[in-house]
Amino acid sequence: MKRMITLTLAALLALTGLSAFADEPGVRDYTPLKELSVDNGFTLGAALGYEQMADPIYLMTVKHHFDTVTPTNELKAYSLLDQRACQNSTDGMPCMNYEKADKMVEWAMKNGLKVRGHVLVWDAYMPQWFFHEGYDTSKPIASRETMLLRMRSYIEDVICHFEDKYPGVVYCWDVVNEAVGDSASEYKADDPRHVRTMRSGSANPFYEYVGPDYVEYAFLYAADTVDLLGADITLFYNDYNMFHMGKREAAIELVKSINAFAMDENGNPRQLCNGVGMQGYIGGYGTQSGCMKESNLNDIKKSILMFHDELGVEVQLTEMAVRNYDSSLEQKHGEFYQKLFKVFKSINRGLEEPILTSVSIWGLVDTPYVSSSSYGYKMNGTYGGLFGWQCKVKEAFRLVHAELAAD
Repeated sequence: MKRMITLTLAALLALTGLSAFADEPGVRDYTPLKELSVDNGFTLGAALGYEQMADPIYLMTVKHHFDTVTPTNELKAYSLLDQRACQNSTDGMPCMNYEKADKMVEWAMKNGLKVRGHVLVWDAYMPQWFFHEGYDTSKPIASRETMLLRMRSYIEDVICHFEDKYPGVVYCWDVVNEAVGDSASEYKADDPRHVRTMRSGSANPFYEYVGPDYVEYAFLYAADTVDLLGADITLFYNDYNMFHMGKREAAIELVKSINAFAMDENGNPRQLCNGVGMQGYIGGYGTQSGCMKESNLNDIKKSILMFHDELGVEVQLTEMAVRNYDSSLEQKHGEFYQKLFKVFKSINRGLEEPILTSVSIWGLVDTPYVSSSSYGYKMNGTYGGLFGWQCKVKEAFRLVHAELAAD
């Protein structure tokens, strides 16, 4: 009977993939990446979705190798806002349900990880009812003044909730996400900030109902809240394709506008935005074409340095995926990944105050079984992970680990 139990446990470990930690030089047999990256001036982050809270392999890998996590969706407004509670609000201000988000932040706190707050204001997937009187789409759109009050209340409540309940755990917030349009059809021609009026053919509700200065107001409310709390929280503007020239230049203009928007008691501009987040999806979107282009390495370095030099802010890679859709190119993918981390190291080399302060990886694990029509396939690439399927060690991890460990 005892032998049967032993075999059953072994079989269970094999089925779940936990045997990977015992049967091969696994992820926990290596010096934690986070210990190596901090010597190069930046922390290492990983994406964490709510469904992964039930994946012990993923959680153990994240805990061992990373010092920050970014909840992928659970801290976004469409996840937190509670329509029924909003409609019953006694003061008319937004109400939130923090149940899932709290579980994730609490896990991070208990395991010694910091959390990147992502994101306070984002036009994509924002529920339309948030912009109506009574939080009811059958009623008229609320006034600009009402929307500014709602936006301020929402930002204050969310920042204060996590800081009060988990002091010091949420170390930064992406205040506004993806506000810069991609093409001339998505922003007004006379706006050097290129603040998007449209996304994929639909109007940006914050621009339409709050106004063209909604980004600046979001940062003002976030900065006021952080100052009032006396908290050590860094405020970021976050966007994709930031290593492309047009997006980069518009984002620079936007951050300049944010940091010229409000004055302190001495009449000097307040730095409301402390950092720029570059999402870092690298390679073809859903296709091998364009993946692992050497020119992207220089583009990324150039953008990081430009954001720092022109704005005086820190820079982070916030949602990085080194895309690859071809399993036969594992060696090439690993070598490209190594070159990328060599670039990261070179940016901070010799500096007392690093420019690149964190790198967060969202395409963390290979996903060979996902459908080619799925969002994850297109965003991260099936073989773009730093780790293999079920967090197995692969060439990208070995080469990145060696690069971070090297002088």
